[in-house]
Amino acid sequence: MSRYIVKRLVQLVAVLFGITFLTFLLTYLSPGDPARLMLMSTGVTPSDELVRQVRSELGLDQPFLYRYGTWLAQVVTGDFGTSYKYNRPVLDVLMARLPATLWLTGSAMILVILVSFPLGMLSAVYRNKWLDYVIRLFSFAGLSMPSFWLGMLLMLVFGVQLRLLPVMGNSGWNSLILPACTLAIPLVAQYSRQIRTVLLEETSQNYVIGARSRGVKESIIILRHILPNALLPIVTLMGMTTGALLGGAAIVESLFVWPGVGQMAVDAIFTRDYPLIQGYVIWMAIIYVTLNLLVDVWTHLRDPRIRLDVDV
Repeated sequence: MSRYIVKRLVQLVAVLFGITFLTFLLTYLSPGDPARLMLMSTGVTPSDELVRQVRSELGLDQPFLYRYGTWLAQVVTGDFGTSYKYNRPVLDVLMARLPATLWLTGSAMILVILVSFPLGMLSAVYRNKWLDYVIRLFSFAGLSMPSFWLGMLLMLVFGVQLRLLPVMGNSGWNSLILPACTLAIPLVAQYSRQIRTVLLEETSQNYVIGARSRGVKESIIILRHILPNALLPIVTLMGMTTGALLGGAAIVESLFVWPGVGQMAVDAIFTRDYPLIQGYVIWMAIIYVTLNLLVDVWTHLRDPRIRLDVDV
C-alpha cells in the first residue's frame, strides 16, 4: 500500500509538470496582451511606451523558456506569483475564493446523495413499473438540460416570477439554493440511473438468490447486502464528480455571479492573468490526482480482492 501511494505521488509530480508546461505554452501562444488589458481595466488608455514598461516589469518581454523556468522555480518554493488583475499573491486569491466553492460543492453533493440514492433504489425495486418509468423519465430530462439553461430557468421561476430566492451573488444561505440545485439536478439524474443499473446487476448475483431462498426480507437484502457492494463504482464516480465541482463549476458560478474559483478562472482567462490561470491549473490537477488516489485506496480497503497495481 505504501509503495503504491509513493508511486502515485511521483506520478502527481510528473502530471503537474506536464500540465503546467502545456498550460504555460498555450497562454503564451494565446492572442492578447495582458499588460495592455491590465492597464485598460484600470480605465487608463495605454500608450505603447507604457505597455512596454509594464511588460518589462511583469517579465513578459522575456523568452518563453526563461519565463517558465523562473515561474517553476518560484512554485517549488511555494510562490505562485502575483495576479495581474488583483495585484495580490495567487495563493491568497485562490484561498479567498475557495470557501465559496467548498460551500457550493458540499451543498450540491449533499443534495445528490439525499435524492439520487432513494430514486435509484426505488427505480431498481419497482423495475419496469410506473414509478420506475417516472424516475427514468426524470433522469433523461435531467441529463438533457444544459446547466446554463437550467440555471436560467430556475432564476426565472424562483427569482423573478415567485421572488423567493436571490439570483446573484453570495448574500447568505438562501443564495446557495439555486446554484446548488443547478449543479445537483443533472448529477441526481446521472447517479440515479447509475445506482439503478448497479443494483439490478447485483440482484442477479448468487449471494442474493441464496438470501432470498432462505427467506431473508427484501429490505434487508437491499440495505445490508446489495447496497454495500454497489457502493464501489458509485464512490468512484462521486470522487471524480467532487473533483470537478471543487475545481469550480465555471458556467454555474459565472451565471449566478458566485464568487468561487470557477468564476475566478473565467475572469483570469478573459484578462490574460497568466499567474492566476497557472495557479488554478495546479489546483485542479492536485484535486483530481488526490481524489483519484483516495478513491483507489478506499476501494482496496473496502474490498481487498481488488489489487492495487504498484507497478503502474
